[in-house]
Amino acid sequence: MHKLSVFAGIALASCLGFSPLATVAAEPGFPSRAITLVVPFPPGGVTNGTARIIGQRLSEELGQSVVVDNRGGAASIIGATYVARAAPDGYTLLLTSGTTFTVNPAIRANLPYDPLKSFEPIGVTGRTGLILLANNNAPVQTVRQFVDYVKASPGKYAYASFGAGTTSQFAGESILHAAGLKMTHVPYKGSAQTMTDLMGGQIVFSVDTVSAAIPLLKSGKIKAIALTAAKRSSFLPDVPTLAESGYPDIDMDTWLMLVAPKGLPADTKARLEKALAVTMADPDTRTKLSALGLEPSYSNAAAASELIKRELPIMRAIAARANIIAD
Repeated sequence: MHKLSVFAGIALASCLGFSPLATVAAEPGFPSRAITLVVPFPPGGVTNGTARIIGQRLSEELGQSVVVDNRGGAASIIGATYVARAAPDGYTLLLTSGTTFTVNPAIRANLPYDPLKSFEPIGVTGRTGLILLANNNAPVQTVRQFVDYVKASPGKYAYASFGAGTTSQFAGESILHAAGLKMTHVPYKGSAQTMTDLMGGQIVFSVDTVSAAIPLLKSGKIKAIALTAAKRSSFLPDVPTLAESGYPDIDMDTWLMLVAPKGLPADTKARLEKALAVTMADPDTRTKLSALGLEPSYSNAAAASELIKRELPIMRAIAARANIIAD
């Protein structure tokens, strides 16, 4: 994997509006004014809903307003870049998915931010699994039946994702590689139309998030084959994982993370991390997040940072192997 040199890293940091050799002094009594929580996606959806739920509880814990600011566009790049270039004082935060930190860098050259050098992780706020789905008329119920069915006619079948260069395509390509399958990838523009066509039989298989699939699965309009995460979903406890179905190397889900611009003072970071930990332990907050189809799975700043470092090379390898490029 190509690594930026020290000089390239300094140049990038300068472009993003901060110096890697300087720090910002912690503000006494932080926070003393409203905090902006940027969501790099349009209003609506799980990320936006999560930001508003967490923002409300963070506001109570910090004693200041937390204002959600939707800055959607370019697969989260617009909002992420805005935060990367903001002052690292704790008053501009970003809540976003793994798309920002591990997918975009794997499929896009010359990003205006660096996934490791531009941000200071505060913590993971939740996860949702990815799931292999099938139309109800497909003659498969298990992973083995799915593999045998597709292998019997190489290249005949297609799978849908909710977009080219998205986590659902990465998960789909991981399944194909692990099982030695050949399928055509059909990218959609979001989950809504994907689910409609899967239910109607226009497509036979798809990979989507658990949160998007739950309504149709609960109503019996589509069926689940297996999850791509290492553990079963608490929302779908009867659906097996691909790992327990004979493909132990498949471990992929989607997650949401709260970050700040790099250079955040240690005291400010500690205050935000503590507030997030309290927020994520709050039963009412966890209930509200679960209602969105999100597993309220909290990880602290150190674990969040390691998550990016661990997943980034994996996504880059998948992108290179499957020739996944940005849409």
